[in-house]
Amino acid sequence: MKKVEAIIKPFKLEEVKDSLGEIGIEGMTVSEVKGFGRQKGHTEIYRGSEYTVDFLPKIKIELVLPDSQVEAAVSAIVKSAKTGKIGDGKIFVLPIDEAVRIRTEEKGEQAV
Repeated sequence: MKKVEAIIKPFKLEEVKDSLGEIGIEGMTVSEVKGFGRQKGHTEIYRGSEYTVDFLPKIKIELVLPDSQVEAAVSAIVKSAKTGKIGDGKIFVLPIDEAVRIRTEEKGEQAV
């Protein structure tokens, strides 16, 4: 099993969710996060004063999947989240040793 974490632009969430649903992935955790990469934020003017916005709003999607679905999920996220502009985000794939469904105590891929 693998955990797929994707950091994307907020307005791309519905498109990514739909794209994952089309390949049979239904469960995910979504968090509103803030961060920056190479773009280093930007400056804005509010009531005549200029200030720097260091941390930009992003969405973090977390999925735990069987190894067989990881490549398709990553491909679907890239295809649906990509704008071609700086700040599109990142995807991280991490190994998962164990998963347990609390309600039934199922373990491994059955718990996912």
